[in-house]
Amino acid sequence: QVHVAESGGGLVQPGGSLRLSCAASGGIFSNGDLAWYRQAPGRRRELVARIRSDFYTEYGDSVKDRATISRDNANEMAFLQMNNLKPEDTAVYYCNLNSFRGSYWGQGTQVTVSS
Repeated sequence: QVHVAESGGGLVQPGGSLRLSCAASGGIFSNGDLAWYRQAPGRRRELVARIRSDFYTEYGDSVKDRATISRDNANEMAFLQMNNLKPEDTAVYYCNLNSFRGSYWGQGTQVTVSS
């Protein structure tokens, strides 16, 4: 059975940094594409960043140059480092593992950027 769980959210001041973690289990992590999405109240879920199984990365326009996605296949972990956070980054951040066996989502972690 595949599980995905996010951690690392919290309250951060504008201009600050945060590192989100995504832990997966089920043995399919290294063959899957891992993405971070976010959803703010009243808005659609949007892609923040994606790292493919071949380590190719892509980023949403709203976080480009401020975010770095990475993965550790040996430990089935993925990370999202975000710098220079802005109030508009406030959202629930979700980890998504997309593999040949299906698409798996975590429960989300809240990130609030406020002074």
